[in-house]
Amino acid sequence: MPDIDGQAGGAPPRKRADARRNEQSLLDAAAAVFVKSGVDAPVRDIAAAAGVGMGTIYRHFPTRADLIIAVYRHQVDACAEAGPALLAGSSSPHAALTQWVDLFVDFLITKHGLAAALQSDGRFGALHAYFLDRLVPVCAQLLAAAADAGEVRPDVDAYGLMYAVGNLCVGGDPRYDARRMVGLLIAGLRC
Repeated sequence: MPDIDGQAGGAPPRKRADARRNEQSLLDAAAAVFVKSGVDAPVRDIAAAAGVGMGTIYRHFPTRADLIIAVYRHQVDACAEAGPALLAGSSSPHAALTQWVDLFVDFLITKHGLAAALQSDGRFGALHAYFLDRLVPVCAQLLAAAADAGEVRPDVDAYGLMYAVGNLCVGGDPRYDARRMVGLLIAGLRC
């Protein structure tokens, strides 16, 4: 039976469009601050980057872990949603794959800090499963389209490619250019 807001019983009420936009801009700002300053960055820095008060952040995300998890999921969703759009709008499936992998690298750079912060949180395993469930099929779709077009080898496994890209993104030495190494990997997929 619908409740007062027209929602099915037990379903959370839908957020207004402006509230969703505010939350999205807050998550984008938090991700940018996390990349620059790490996941322990002061909440006031995130609030300033998002153009909101600290109370707004705490209203949406009562704990730092809640914010980190939301940023992680937000970035996974953005990366997953980009795949089909890139495939539809790129000059070739290989170009779409290359652009998507570049977005995936951007996500991975943030993810390493987020994952380290969440290791002690019991919710990390579920987040990793969410990551795989959302992104492996997108990568597989891009690889299949590129293979069908004769642009990449047909024997490339999506999970294996993502694992390889992830390993290439683990760095720490300022002389190491992960993006360049990933570019070489993607170029090596060509037939």
